[in-house]
Amino acid sequence: MNMSDRVVRLAQNLMITSACCLLASCVSSTSGPPKPESDDKSAAAMHFQLGIQYFGRGSYELARDRLILSTEFDPSRAIVWSTLATTYEQLGNERLAEEMHNKALKTDPRNFDVQNRYALFLCGQRRFDDAEKQFERSISAATNDNPELMMTNAGVCLSQKPDYPKAEAYFRRALEYRPNHGEALLQMALLKHQTGADLSARAFLQRYQSLFPASSGVLYLCILIEDKLGNEKARTECSNELLRDFPDSEESRRVLGS
Repeated sequence: MNMSDRVVRLAQNLMITSACCLLASCVSSTSGPPKPESDDKSAAAMHFQLGIQYFGRGSYELARDRLILSTEFDPSRAIVWSTLATTYEQLGNERLAEEMHNKALKTDPRNFDVQNRYALFLCGQRRFDDAEKQFERSISAATNDNPELMMTNAGVCLSQKPDYPKAEAYFRRALEYRPNHGEALLQMALLKHQTGADLSARAFLQRYQSLFPASSGVLYLCILIEDKLGNEKARTECSNELLRDFPDSEESRRVLGS
């Protein structure tokens, strides 16, 4: 994997938000009088919570089964359909993933988190124009208090098209809305490096580093930028910090193997 491929890989770390609900008591499955609606909702909440836990552990088939049960008890929660869609994505079933995304949108067409998840799915399918439409719906939702997250996701998506001018426009929108949004600063540094504007890339990365602790990926990007700028001193400083603080990281292995 060459350095440009590594940068693209860094840029493809799309963030998908997930929602959790409080664990509730499960209803009995024994025969008897009709169950109150509140019991169905409690059971749905319990199965959803378990599905989230299984998903977090990477047990996607178990997560799928619990999420399906949740929808059977209460089909009115869009976030459950959306999480089930994301689970099918992990299982490699794109047809069912899209079907579940569509069910989520029909259940709550104004839910910005559901729109964002579907946009990420469309981006992964390289349906960039459709993805952008969904991102815009999510960004403009009246209930969305953090549109910079979706703006940044849209920028990352379009940088994979690649449409760097439009991607940069989204990152700048995110930074206009929230100037210290770390992910947008980092993605701008990546984009500027990818497009050969490494002085600008350095400036965005330095802004990021002044606000957030360094990670192995950030230090590796620093190495790539300073290497392009021919600043051996700064490159060595970033390399030494990476090897000192993150000796077991994949980035350290890359540096040692280069």
